[in-house]
Amino acid sequence: MSMDKMIPLMLGGIKDTLYMTTVSTLFAYLLGLPIAILLVLTAPSGLKPQKLVYRLLDMIVNIFRSIPFLILMILVIPVTRAFAGKAYGSTATIVPLVIAAAPYVARMIESSLLEVDPGVIEAAQSMGANIPTIIFKVLIPEAKTSLIVGATISCGTILGYSAMSGAIGGGGLGQIAISYGYNRYQTDVLFVTVALLIVLMQVIQIVGMKISRKTDKRVRN
Repeated sequence: MSMDKMIPLMLGGIKDTLYMTTVSTLFAYLLGLPIAILLVLTAPSGLKPQKLVYRLLDMIVNIFRSIPFLILMILVIPVTRAFAGKAYGSTATIVPLVIAAAPYVARMIESSLLEVDPGVIEAAQSMGANIPTIIFKVLIPEAKTSLIVGATISCGTILGYSAMSGAIGGGGLGQIAISYGYNRYQTDVLFVTVALLIVLMQVIQIVGMKISRKTDKRVRN
């Protein structure tokens, strides 16, 4: 493929990929954060132990995390059509991306919150702090560095999911790689899309880790 055709094609692919990744990450965190907080609160050692609620949430999260993304995309096609009006394209792909990523994000946030020193929580309780105060003034601020690292990993994972979605018309660089690199045997397009995905992943990782280091109390800036 000539450069005058490839450049606009790749720029459009990058735009769609970043759009899917950014919006999906945002909505995955909007869904995943409350799930993670409920998991932490209702756990046997949590602030508000609820055995049934915890087991139910834990099971739902595990079920969705165990389904491969491409299979999940096919399973949720009716949901995708209900929300987006169609089952293909970059906007429609956001629906399965969020459904796939939210349980993963919930686990990442849960893991970060559980890293907080129990002594800090006990100190807040002894001062009369209620549960919302402990969550938003103690747990989340104390876990900030770990949460940022988790967000970096989650964003990278969603980027990978968005590329996989190209196999069934998801749009972005993944679809370009499949449509041109695989179906039409244009290996130059395939290699360029792979290189661009690697660059995007590296940028996400570098930016995320730099931000996390700036918030880490153990690291001198």
